[in-house]
Amino acid sequence: MMEKIQVFIEKVRNAKSIAISGHKNLDGDALCSALALMKLIELNFGKKATVIFDGNVPRDLDNVPLRKEAVFHKSLPENSKYDLYILVDYGTRKNLGEIEKYVDAADFVIEFDHHFNDDLVGNLCFDDDEKVATAQIILDMIKVVNFNIDKDIVDLLTLAIITDSGNFKFVRYSDVFKDAALLVEKGADIPHLVNSLNNKDKKTVLVESKVVSEAEFFMKGRLVIATINHADYKKLDGRGDIVLSLLAQIRGVQFVVLLKEHKEDQIGISIRSREIPINEIAESLGGGGHLCAAGAVVGDTLKNVRSLIINLFKGM
Repeated sequence: MMEKIQVFIEKVRNAKSIAISGHKNLDGDALCSALALMKLIELNFGKKATVIFDGNVPRDLDNVPLRKEAVFHKSLPENSKYDLYILVDYGTRKNLGEIEKYVDAADFVIEFDHHFNDDLVGNLCFDDDEKVATAQIILDMIKVVNFNIDKDIVDLLTLAIITDSGNFKFVRYSDVFKDAALLVEKGADIPHLVNSLNNKDKKTVLVESKVVSEAEFFMKGRLVIATINHADYKKLDGRGDIVLSLLAQIRGVQFVVLLKEHKEDQIGISIRSREIPINEIAESLGGGGHLCAAGAVVGDTLKNVRSLIINLFKGM
């Protein structure tokens, strides 16, 4: 890892312009990891990186440190170009959205990611699909080099781990607890940080409640499919993680699928499983992800995608 870190240091040190992005429609890990790297570069190299995003940022992330530093891509000058582009938690190229053009135009690309991806975008890759959050990979680099960090970085890395682990519900390996303990030792107040995420709009909670109440059950209750039409999707303010979490709590449910109508003939699909791997289903739809948490975007109607999902799960 040290050889990769030395290249990271060299590229950051020599870059005149640096941008950082996560996947489209940021979640806690993508946003907080990007902002943590931004502050890390400022503290240790004296350079200001630009955090750029595409899509929505959920309102429950409004209170994370340095949130206002993130820039929507349409606010950038027309032909913006960066010497160094850093990607965090992006998953696959298809998840880059409109920032893909900036990534491709960059002289060098570095990525930090915890998703499996057989078509890497980065020239230099810090990837580990056994980590619960991308923030852990950044923290590993900090441990090796002993970079200077401050409270903002500590809180951002902690929030990234909290959100992507589902408040530690999705943890499979002990390293995440060791990382959380280290961050607490450095000043992270986990109860305060968790409470800072309770910041949703009323309309969002009501839409989530509606979607849960109208979910359909198949395969003798083992598969549940929830759908969000375009009108409600605009009120969702995020990726629907609460819907997925609530439905997964029902006794007997093994698989949860959330279909989101981004726009006409474009359906976002989020799939969760208690234990049985479902990443191959997402990959068959042109997406990907983790063994038990994956997704895709399909160009078709909500009705047709619903039927497709039911067929794909037959026999599981």
